[in-house]
Amino acid sequence: MSAEPQGDAGDFTVVCQVDDLAPGTVSQAEVDGVIIALVRDADGAYHAVDDRCSHADVSLSEGEVDGCTLECWLHGSRFDLVTGKPSGLPAITPIADYPVKIDGDQVLVAVTPNR
Repeated sequence: MSAEPQGDAGDFTVVCQVDDLAPGTVSQAEVDGVIIALVRDADGAYHAVDDRCSHADVSLSEGEVDGCTLECWLHGSRFDLVTGKPSGLPAITPIADYPVKIDGDQVLVAVTPNR
């Protein structure tokens, strides 16, 4: 997905339209040089986290969404989509989670971590 700066949205950048990502799916996007995994959970909420697994340094956007977690495809590490904290081994180090907001039919992400 390509991201377009949103001048009047502060630090937020448009990453896609709300209908571009189905519930329970994940996609990769680049925002200001940061590669993120953009996730829409089963309830329809959007989340943005770092796209690199903290255990194996592989792309999390190729993983599986399960409730409010993202599972790494390589070794099965699971990360909470709200906090970025690992909820399943072998990962023990959190990944960054980023603010997401919806503006009309656009999904916007800021790459200043929530922590």
